[in-house]
Amino acid sequence: MTAFRPATPADAEALRDLERVANLASLVHVFPPQRYPYPDQGVLDRWRQTLAEEGVRVEVVDGLAGLDALVAHDPTTLRHLAVHPDAWGSGLGRAAVERAIARIAADGAERAVLWCLQANSRALGLYAHLGWQATGRIRRAAWPPHPLEGEHHLFLGRKGP
Repeated sequence: MTAFRPATPADAEALRDLERVANLASLVHVFPPQRYPYPDQGVLDRWRQTLAEEGVRVEVVDGLAGLDALVAHDPTTLRHLAVHPDAWGSGLGRAAVERAIARIAADGAERAVLWCLQANSRALGLYAHLGWQATGRIRRAAWPPHPLEGEHHLFLGRKGP
């Protein structure tokens, strides 16, 4: 069984570092580092804010040399997911998403939402496999070159009154 634990403010740098290594391995075609250096300070600041935000849960899996996985969500939205490239294919991504969805459902949401880069085929494949569907809504990502993100949702099987 994978041992998730709650992240603490002391994990902010490790969260940034895991997100950086995962992005550099899977999104170099979107964010070529020679043209768009990884926004280390901006991502670190975002993690510090996320960890302090009421209603947001951030959980991690420790690895031998840092974090192997992270998942962050609020009562309706899967906000962040990253798995260390050395752990790709291990089931950690699926376990993290399922963990977040179980908590979102327990919080009473009828559906969960996430935003994913349209060029992130690895993540989109996982989400599609788990039943997420594109809503058709798009927006620009926060970091240059501001690629498109698509909204996806997952109905949680709750019925109305």
